[in-house]
Amino acid sequence: MNEADTSTQSSSKPSGLWALIREDYIANGRDWSLPGFRAVAVYRFGVWRMGIRSRLLRMPFTFIYDRLYRYVRNHYTIELPYTCTIGRRLMIGHQGAIVFHESATVGDDCLIRHGVTIGASSHRRAHDVPVIGNRVHIGAGAMVLGKITVGDDAMIGANAVVTCDVPPGAKAVAEPAKIILPQPSAESGSVAS
Repeated sequence: MNEADTSTQSSSKPSGLWALIREDYIANGRDWSLPGFRAVAVYRFGVWRMGIRSRLLRMPFTFIYDRLYRYVRNHYTIELPYTCTIGRRLMIGHQGAIVFHESATVGDDCLIRHGVTIGASSHRRAHDVPVIGNRVHIGAGAMVLGKITVGDDAMIGANAVVTCDVPPGAKAVAEPAKIILPQPSAESGSVAS
């Protein structure tokens, strides 16, 4: 086998549901109990079942997926519908208040932290959603909204609200908190007689 054959083989996409879930399992530290891993596994199952052409044969899998999806959404508060396009080895660090728009696209090897929203910027533009590149890290509480592109290897800081394109390798950060000291009031300085 020459070098070209080796590089093609190592970068080829795994085939099948179990191969993808195994990659996610390894990426998540081989801990099946993590809510983020479970959410991604349910997502992968949802995508897989749509490959069953016969609606009649797909129905029992749809029933199972629907129950699993609702469990993940309601108990782990991770909303990851099968209609998204999610790359390989997605890691969700900590569960809670994570929302993926039904049409969102997220690349390979991304890390999403708790409180993240990837979605539309308004109801009038409900299908203008972000495209997240490969190896992107999105910090806690961040919102990535609208028809934008986040380039490969970019980082979105905690609590950032991103509504414009982020170039590859760039960082998008929120403005630091401002300290406002309490002002002494005239009443608090007077002494009652």
